[in-house]
Amino acid sequence: MKLERVLTTAVAIAREAGALLREGFGQEKEVAAKSSAVDWVTQFDQAAEALIMARLQAAFPGHTLVGEEGGTRAGDGRYTWYIDPLDGTTNFAHGFPVFCVSMALYQGTRPLVGVIYDPLREECFTAVTGQGAYLNGTRPLHVSQANTLLHSLLATGFPYDRHTSDHDNLAQLALFLKRVHGIRRAGAAALDMAYVAAGRLDGYWEYKLNSYDVAAGLLLVQAAGGTVTDMQGSPPLIAPHMALVASNGRIHEQMLTVLS
Repeated sequence: MKLERVLTTAVAIAREAGALLREGFGQEKEVAAKSSAVDWVTQFDQAAEALIMARLQAAFPGHTLVGEEGGTRAGDGRYTWYIDPLDGTTNFAHGFPVFCVSMALYQGTRPLVGVIYDPLREECFTAVTGQGAYLNGTRPLHVSQANTLLHSLLATGFPYDRHTSDHDNLAQLALFLKRVHGIRRAGAAALDMAYVAAGRLDGYWEYKLNSYDVAAGLLLVQAAGGTVTDMQGSPPLIAPHMALVASNGRIHEQMLTVLS
């Protein structure tokens, strides 16, 4: 399988789904709750996932497809796509212009191709294992040079069960606020990780993530020279209910120390 062809196909699909989201952004949304009152889905999440699933199934009929909105398709077990058709649904539903399409191809636990597309800014972040990471296919991505927390801009997010669970990331946020240059909470995990890869952020951490949230971003950060681990510093495994730290590598141990 030629990964360059896979990337070209994935980018075309992500851009098509992104165009659907861009058109829907200014329209009335039908909002429903999923796992909690603040875990939302709209008709555009579902339409974008249906489009992506159909295109991937036609292009790669043997591949397993895992989508956020439940559109799983069984394959031969060799290759798996992790798909978030609309990362940043809360933003999208409120009219806040930060959201993206995220897609990644894995062979077992090994990431092969990652695509994160921001349709409002026309920014497509891509990576192929062993071939680096790029913005819009031409600009190489590199993580930042910050080497202390004091000079770092970090990002994070909060779990959907924060209204009912004490494991809500607030204590960690408070500790980092006293140690870093700044913290951003934009509401789209895939874009946060793409921004770490692009050097716009120096680090990112979050609890209770899902595979489709971070599968593409994980490859992007690593391909751009950064580091991604779990909260104990071990290599991450794509699975439901993940906790991740992504950074430029230089501040990684400092982040792990705060989180411990």
